[in-house]
Parts: sequence; structure tokens; C-alpha cells
Amino acid sequence: MKNNKVKNIALFGMMVALAFTFSYLESLIPFNIGIPGVKLGLANLVVVVALYTMKPSEAFAIAVLRVLLAGMTFGNLYSLAYSLCGGVLSFAVMFLAKKTKLSMIGVSMLGGISHNIGQIIVAAIVMETVRIAYYLPVLLVAGLITGLLMGVVSKLIVDRVKKIKDSNKKS
Repeated sequence: MKNNKVKNIALFGMMVALAFTFSYLESLIPFNIGIPGVKLGLANLVVVVALYTMKPSEAFAIAVLRVLLAGMTFGNLYSLAYSLCGGVLSFAVMFLAKKTKLSMIGVSMLGGISHNIGQIIVAAIVMETVRIAYYLPVLLVAGLITGLLMGVVSKLIVDRVKKIKDSNKKS
């Protein structure tokens, strides 16, 4: 029992570190396709995997801690607000979507879309105008594409982890 708790704590710490590292790597990758604000969402890969392999509360904590760590390390107050609102909304939507018959890839795509919606909400508040919503269709398409990519990779990872766990139980 105690050994299992230690393993869970170690896994949680590794997932936070991995999400933080992916955030850092993403800040180094010049992913400029002519659309400001579009990112791959590499750190969301960790959150999706955590949502399917850990307790929901642990997955949520990973999402929030990653945003806080990356925001305080690489960003400013505004980037922290954008990321936190996007991340929390994204997690809430993915958590609820996971309870349906939607696939992991579909859940990830909804996460990408809702992250961008959360960021537009913050932008409208910061800029004190809803006119920024004109940019939403572009971000929704980007969120669908990046959510699809991260969903496919998440599915591969979760399937592999389950296969390893199953083979360990048999031996």
C-alpha cells in the first residue's frame, strides 16, 4: 500500500515535470504558420494522458501546476491569465467529454478548441472589446488540428501504457 502511494507521487511529479518541459520546448520551437498565438499544445499531451491514466484531480493539478510554473518562468501576468483560463476551460471540457462515448482523439480536439475559446474570453476582457472574437474561427481550426495531433499521440501513449501494465500483471 505504501509502495503504491510512493509510485503515485513519483508519477505525479514526473508528469508535472514533463508537462513543464514540453511547455519550455514549445517556447523554443518557432512554430509560426502566419497565425499569431497558435501553438502545438505539447503540454496538453501530458494532460490528456493523465486524464486517461490517473485520477481526475491529479490530471487537473498537473494542468494547473504546468500553467503556473511555465507562466512564472517564461511569461508574464497576461500570458499566465490567458494560459490559466484556457487550460482550466480546456480541462473542464475534456473531463466532461471523457464521460461520453467520444474517443480520446475527440476529447483532445475539444480540449484544443476550448483552450482557444478561453483565451479569446481573456483577450476580450483585457482589451475591453468583444471584437477580438473575429479571430475565433481561425483559432478554432487551429485548435481542431493541434487537438487532433495531440489526441492521436495521446492515444498511442495510453494504449502502450495499458499494454505494459497488462504484461506486468501477467508476469
